[in-house]
Amino acid sequence: MPTLLFGILLFLTPGLLGMDAFSSTLRLSLLILIFIGTFAVPSLLIYYLFRSGYVRSLHLNDLADRRLPYFLTALIYTVLTFLFAFRMQLVSTVAPEIAVLLGGISTSILLVGLISLYWQISAHSVGMSGVLGSIGGLMLKFSTDDLFIPLLLLVLLTGFVASARLKLNAHTPAQIGAGVALGLGVSLVTVFLLV
Repeated sequence: MPTLLFGILLFLTPGLLGMDAFSSTLRLSLLILIFIGTFAVPSLLIYYLFRSGYVRSLHLNDLADRRLPYFLTALIYTVLTFLFAFRMQLVSTVAPEIAVLLGGISTSILLVGLISLYWQISAHSVGMSGVLGSIGGLMLKFSTDDLFIPLLLLVLLTGFVASARLKLNAHTPAQIGAGVALGLGVSLVTVFLLV
């Protein structure tokens, strides 16, 4: 989901991140770095946990299976946020919003991990609605309509993902509703208070 979010922002509205003067090659390089840090590394880590026996299923259906992967993923996202905020001079001075949005995503994942200590919230719904809330919040805050079509597509995609989770009996409506509320809440607070 972070790759989708930053792909939309870096290539459709780079001005919102202060990156409109940068070449598409540099923006693509940033997106690849975000992809590696937010998808490839956590995916490989979860696969390692599965192969090592720490996680019984790659689907993370049981509460016991969800805890360690979510906390480790939150740690990876926090390190990535730190790198974007303090170690990548070009990005941190030109586009601090990237680090702020990554920090919001890290917070969401940490909250999913904490909630998963006691209850199974829909992480898919948190992720989808987090992207939706970030795009919608940026549209409202900066009064831009450049993101209207992506926003509509994200609304549809969020509905499809929630419906699929229900159809697969992976979650209850309450777990999906809580996921949507968490994702929207954290992303909107991040955009309106910090960006």
